[in-house]
Amino acid sequence: MTTDSVLDRAAQMTWRTLVVVAGVIVAVLALAKLRVLVLPVIVALLLATVLAPPVQWAHRHGVPRTLATWFFLLGSLGGLVWLLVSLAPSVVDEFGDLGPTLQEGITRIEAWLVEGPLQLSQEQIDRYTDQITEQVRGSGQSIVSGVVAGAVLAGEVVAGLILTFVLLFFFVKDGEKMCAFGLRQLRGEQQELARALGRRAWVSGGGYVRGTAVVAFVDAVGIGLGLWAIGVPLVLPLALLTFFAAFFPLVGAVAAGAVAALVALVSGGLSQALLVVGLVVLVQQVESNVLAPVVLARAVALHPVVILLALTGGAIIGGIIGAFLAVPVSAVVVAVTSELKARDIVGPGASSPGQPQDDSGPPEPEPGGKSDPPAADQGTPSGDGAEKPAELEPVVAGELNAAPAIADHGDPGAADRRAGEREPGDAQG
Repeated sequence: MTTDSVLDRAAQMTWRTLVVVAGVIVAVLALAKLRVLVLPVIVALLLATVLAPPVQWAHRHGVPRTLATWFFLLGSLGGLVWLLVSLAPSVVDEFGDLGPTLQEGITRIEAWLVEGPLQLSQEQIDRYTDQITEQVRGSGQSIVSGVVAGAVLAGEVVAGLILTFVLLFFFVKDGEKMCAFGLRQLRGEQQELARALGRRAWVSGGGYVRGTAVVAFVDAVGIGLGLWAIGVPLVLPLALLTFFAAFFPLVGAVAAGAVAALVALVSGGLSQALLVVGLVVLVQQVESNVLAPVVLARAVALHPVVILLALTGGAIIGGIIGAFLAVPVSAVVVAVTSELKARDIVGPGASSPGQPQDDSGPPEPEPGGKSDPPAADQGTPSGDGAEKPAELEPVVAGELNAAPAIADHGDPGAADRRAGEREPGDAQG
């Protein structure tokens, strides 16, 4: 391969990569602008992978599809509301009991700053406290701007929740009709590919949601029981936080564990906080090394670096909701790409658009020239003017007897002509 050909290939790969990167950037910016529309669609699709199987089961047993959809959708929503309402009184009571404990913990921290290795004076602590208070009072304009931005964000969240609910209802109720309509818009050879890609994405997304829910439930139960045994307050809220934090791989476990350790530090001191840290580490090790490989191995096969990059990109684009959706979307993309590679549409086995596959068969002989006969399929052609192929010399006696039969394949009159050719010779003999 010459230097010019290497440079040409490098140039082609470079501009193609730049085009792909530019397309990805444009798509990301468009998604960021349309996040109020895009995020509800993705959330509704992921939730539909969980609600669609029970609705289909009920429909197969004679329940109308609309009624089954309303039953499971409202039942799931009602269960979530009941859980939050039932937890609210206990959370309020425990937070009320935690107030004096929090003040005591702050007093302990101040005493440690004075009597500990830092050897700060009480005057320095008071001065730093006054500076923080003045900075908070002087940032009133920023606080007002933050409140306005928070109100706008709250409006977007409410609109997104309503849109998610409506989309979820129609995805579960009319999902099959939507898929059939989309497939009818494609040509016959494209329908099978689109159906396979959609099935792969659906299975991957549903497997991620269900598997993560199982892992999150086990984490919440394990950490909740451990916190109850240690004597940490706010057990139910911390267990619920652990459950939802499990949907943010790697980062969520650290955040939930840090909150639990902080509550333990405030309520029971350093020894209790260290016990909580050990509990969180133990539960996370069991989850990552035993439970997650069994439950999520077939749904999500992503490297930790890919997960961290996906979480960061999702948080930049869509905040908490973007980080929440980053990993399942990445898992779906990887599953679809694997399906395309298995079909040799992308990857090393794919043919270049400028180099179509050669299905024309063996080359034809040049005019006026000679070409060797094909190595295979050298039977005698039919027709009166066809030439007979050269007979191969048999090497064993069995092949000698079988050679005429092989040569006569496809020419029923060859045996009779050969008999007529041998008769004069036999008469002369």
